[in-house]
Amino acid sequence: MSEVKLLGTQSSFPCARIIWALKLKEVEYEFIEEDLFNKSPLLLKMNPVYKKVPVLIHSDKPVVESLVILEYIDETWKHNPLLPEDPYERAMARFWAKFVDEKCVLSAWEAVKSEGENKKKAIETAQEMFEHLEKQIAGKKYFGGEKIGYLDLVIGWTSLWLNAMEEVGGMKLLVPEKFPSLSEWTQNFIRVPAIQDSLPPLENVVNYFQVGLDYLRSLSANK
Repeated sequence: MSEVKLLGTQSSFPCARIIWALKLKEVEYEFIEEDLFNKSPLLLKMNPVYKKVPVLIHSDKPVVESLVILEYIDETWKHNPLLPEDPYERAMARFWAKFVDEKCVLSAWEAVKSEGENKKKAIETAQEMFEHLEKQIAGKKYFGGEKIGYLDLVIGWTSLWLNAMEEVGGMKLLVPEKFPSLSEWTQNFIRVPAIQDSLPPLENVVNYFQVGLDYLRSLSANK
């Protein structure tokens, strides 16, 4: 039995964050694929509050929520640190991570599911959020400095999952001419072997988002 288990889905970017962190830390783990439409008893037991992935199980103790798990991994396995040593820089990394999940991801998904005039406004809002990240990465190779860190893993969803969102939504959010530094960072990020080797096929992620979008629209149609 593995001491470290990860409950997740290959197409979920919060799960990908944890896979990347474990690989960068060279931590051996067992990945357990979950069907989110038919959740396993283990998932329901280990995350009874939110009932979602990812869930890291370390020595039979569950840790949930991807940002929390990343910090747990960094504090448990000290080598190849992810968060900066400086307290202010650590605080800023946490601030921008929260911004990414609460503003960038949600605004991008809003652009995916919006239609008509609302879609145009949603795209503009999402791009306004990405402008903040563009300023943060300008002049740097990684958000973590010269090597990949905590914030890079959090923003890593733009390397593949944003492409899938754009395809499903029939739009373009991360325009290279508008976001040159962020676009260059994306290319640097996916060249790292631990990242590149862990990316799921794009078509799987496209299907993942399409299924989610179709489900939401079916709920709206049945109201």
